[in-house]
Amino acid sequence: MRIAIIEDELLAVNYLKNLLDNQNIIPVTEIVILRSKKQAIEFFENNAADLIFMDIHLGDGMSLEIFEHVELFTPVIFITAFDEYAMRVFKHFTIDYLLKPFEETDLHKALQKFISIRNNFDPEPVLKSMSTLHQANDQEMMKRFMVREGNKLKSIDEHNTAYFFASGKYLFLATKDHQTYIYDDTIKDIIQKLNPQIFFKINRKFIVNKESVTEIIKHSSQKVELKLSPEPEVNAEVFISKIQISECLSWLNS
Repeated sequence: MRIAIIEDELLAVNYLKNLLDNQNIIPVTEIVILRSKKQAIEFFENNAADLIFMDIHLGDGMSLEIFEHVELFTPVIFITAFDEYAMRVFKHFTIDYLLKPFEETDLHKALQKFISIRNNFDPEPVLKSMSTLHQANDQEMMKRFMVREGNKLKSIDEHNTAYFFASGKYLFLATKDHQTYIYDDTIKDIIQKLNPQIFFKINRKFIVNKESVTEIIKHSSQKVELKLSPEPEVNAEVFISKIQISECLSWLNS
């Protein structure tokens, strides 16, 4: 089991790591240390963990801001010296909340709770429900997208849309005939309006048209790259988010 510790205080990191190394409640194969919000965001863009220990206050900001940059469906045990944040953090997939300084027994109780929740929670019905909600009627799906070309407006058909990609503060629409336009929407909102048979959100920056995928490169079981046509002008290497790999490959094969 891979565990990620997001904590900027070295003494706190070593204390927690030592407790995890000496417990026998869960098997630990790897402990990843992330000392800042920036490190955590960069790590979770292309990596995953089975359990996260997360301090709320970090040197470069609040760790809760990490959730605004990456999609995290990993169980979290928060650790902090400030209990005022207790109610705020439980809207995330929180297993427990440890108040510093915590004892070994507190950690053991949190790990036991994690095991209990993991063993008794079946995600399949939830995933099926989410899938059902996503399969909206074709009549409700957007089939054309209005973009600006100079001082004119142009309508792009869904089948000529190769992919949407986010860069900076903007969302772009790339067409199969190698044109790129700014599109007035967000990745989060536009995916709800697209035909799921045609489009798939492969990571937090790209929504691709199935027909634009020219090659699938499997670097490892947890690292799958897609080659797109036309090739993106930025972010040329496009990887499927780890939590999306299985579903995305099934979608590509359907």
